[in-house]
Amino acid sequence: MAPIKQRAAILTENGVTFGLADVPKLGPGQILVRVVAAVQNPVDLKSIGMVSKAGNYGGILGNDFAGVVEELGPDVPEGVRTVGERVAGLIKGLFQPNGTFSEYLVADAERGVVPIPDSWSFEEAAQLGIAALTGLQTLHQSLGLPSPFDPKSGPPRDILIWGGASSVGQYAIQFAKLNGLRVLTTASPKNFDLVKDLGADVVFDYRDENVVEKIRAATGNVLDIAIDTISEGRTTQQIPAAIGDKGGKVGIILPYESPRPDVTVTFSLAWDLLKPPLSLCRSSPSRNQMASGTLICSGRSWPRRISSPTRSFIQPSGIAGVKDGLQYMSQGKVSAQKITYRIADTPQL
Repeated sequence: MAPIKQRAAILTENGVTFGLADVPKLGPGQILVRVVAAVQNPVDLKSIGMVSKAGNYGGILGNDFAGVVEELGPDVPEGVRTVGERVAGLIKGLFQPNGTFSEYLVADAERGVVPIPDSWSFEEAAQLGIAALTGLQTLHQSLGLPSPFDPKSGPPRDILIWGGASSVGQYAIQFAKLNGLRVLTTASPKNFDLVKDLGADVVFDYRDENVVEKIRAATGNVLDIAIDTISEGRTTQQIPAAIGDKGGKVGIILPYESPRPDVTVTFSLAWDLLKPPLSLCRSSPSRNQMASGTLICSGRSWPRRISSPTRSFIQPSGIAGVKDGLQYMSQGKVSAQKITYRIADTPQL
């Protein structure tokens, strides 16, 4: 039985505070998860600004988690989840008193939760939320490509993944290779070997002033699909410019307008995958349904196809160190790693 109170990272009028919060109550179709590890994402920083501006305080931070099922709520379909099961996934934290930077959370039993592969640690599995799902989403919802688990045969097609060392980029590279694509990516030179090990075929230095021209030359000026894992600053101009003369599509993770009328940009938001229809979770998905959210249903085995998780950076003091972790990220110090919090490292209150 879970306690009434728990340690958590809470947004207050004074900023991010480590303190006590209520353990969330189970609703129909939900599970209570004892959190073992949680990871930080750029969206955590952006959400704090949005929620603070609106004056909606009291929410618990964090969206990605790995842990153990403690209780099943009413109306959880038989066989979907079991008490004691190792699970990972995504919830929408901060906008409510239910987040992953805590000891317990509630999640939908079928949407946003997957079983953890036996070979993955909790720290690694905590990444199977926003970054991994956005990588899938940009490929198969934004760009309309077939599932990487049912790829079409034929000559390799080029795809540009800008920001290959980012957490989204690392997963997008791996899924693109499963799809049989020829992957071109950008990174800083210190991360060239990393993205090549993940499967990238051609790597460019994103700081190179001639990088767009080099990409166009390497793709014969016919590149028609790309993923922008940064989606701000210069990338909003550079990536559409790298698309060939016939135009194409770019999957983006932050909204912006395309500077070219023949280049379509499509924004992906992982939280959208938590929305109905739930019926997709209980059927054999078609290729189109795979792009509609079934990739995060409980029975899907896609995490087993990932060859390499992003490197974990364990933040000291567990969730008591969330404020420091957010500051570290805001200073631009995160590179090819996921800031990870272990609940076991958290001091008592």
